[in-house]
Amino acid sequence: MHNYVDRGIIKWAPFDALVGYQSILSELRHKLGKKDKPLLSVDQHEELNQKLNFVYHHQIEIEVLYYHDGYTKTSYGKIKALDFINKQIILSTYEKISSTLILDLTY
Repeated sequence: MHNYVDRGIIKWAPFDALVGYQSILSELRHKLGKKDKPLLSVDQHEELNQKLNFVYHHQIEIEVLYYHDGYTKTSYGKIKALDFINKQIILSTYEKISSTLILDLTY
């Protein structure tokens, strides 16, 4: 007997040429690429907190790696403000990032 091997999303490639299927296929690719939020250890949280404190007080430009909607994203800028009530950092680009979603800071 032959074992059936599924071709995954490749089998839908012929529908890519049809009108209206492009958006459905791109949405499917987006959903299939999502990952769970990485969990940080207590040490990683402490190191992240120290980095955040240092770059905020010294006004250093940073690269923020954060989790959003199943993907990791990157943003750049200086920390303009820390919002302790909403647990967010506000960058010089006026982008607000939740502190619970930040994975890493580099400067």
